[in-house]
Amino acid sequence: LERPRLTVITPVSIDHTQFLGETLTAIAFEKAGILKPGVTAVIAEQPAAALQVIEERATAVGAPISLAGRDWRAEAQAGDEGWTFHNGTSAHCLPSPALPGRHQVGNAATALACAAELGLEPKLWPQGLTTADWPGRLQELTDGALRDLLPESWELWLDGGHNSSAAEALAALATGWRDRPLHVVYGMMQTKAVTDYLRILAPAAATLTAVPIPGEAGALSAGDAAQAANTAGFEAAACADVASALQGLPLEGGRPARVLICGSLYLAGRVLAENGTLPT
Repeated sequence: LERPRLTVITPVSIDHTQFLGETLTAIAFEKAGILKPGVTAVIAEQPAAALQVIEERATAVGAPISLAGRDWRAEAQAGDEGWTFHNGTSAHCLPSPALPGRHQVGNAATALACAAELGLEPKLWPQGLTTADWPGRLQELTDGALRDLLPESWELWLDGGHNSSAAEALAALATGWRDRPLHVVYGMMQTKAVTDYLRILAPAAATLTAVPIPGEAGALSAGDAAQAANTAGFEAAACADVASALQGLPLEGGRPARVLICGSLYLAGRVLAENGTLPT
């Protein structure tokens, strides 16, 4: 195989345990398999246990690392005034990422650390930050067949994240969504840590509705997904499909609300197809 110019390890969390292992250290060890002798690795902010494994592996294979918090970092500005990327002795004032969510600043910093290592000129960075588009990840659906099932004043959002880190990002976003109720419609695969995901996100939800993922044999049934919510200490309804779930939401006297469909990239793809808004 051709020698890579750069490797990168994004934040490690519990996911894909059937392939990577049941613990952060086991997963970090598998992720660190990407490290190559003499090839710089950009390492995003990590849990301490994961970072120790990555650093040990980097030393063992002779891979230099560019480490978040040591070699580069992001500094948020007050209000919505953008942010600053510190890289060594340089500081770059940058616009907020087009992708919503506070966690996207950390993601952007990791991307810019990679860009800096690859020699991409800083004058090009703002364009990338402000034009990035990621269907199915905190995507607002502003039109389409499913969107038309909700009142005009409501918002419909879609996110395919399926682990604890994704739930934390959604829960953080929900803290800024206090102006209207949040209704969560979720479907998940059997291999995911469903109760861990829901324990983080469910407290922000006015209602929870579980749905199946059509065509996916490895998905939880709506009933099993609802039971997982009960196990996590939350009440959830079960619906046959996303359209039924949206039509069954309480109108709350005409008060505007937000709906978040989440829990699986498989579900996100199905939703985009049913909504008629698959990317081209």
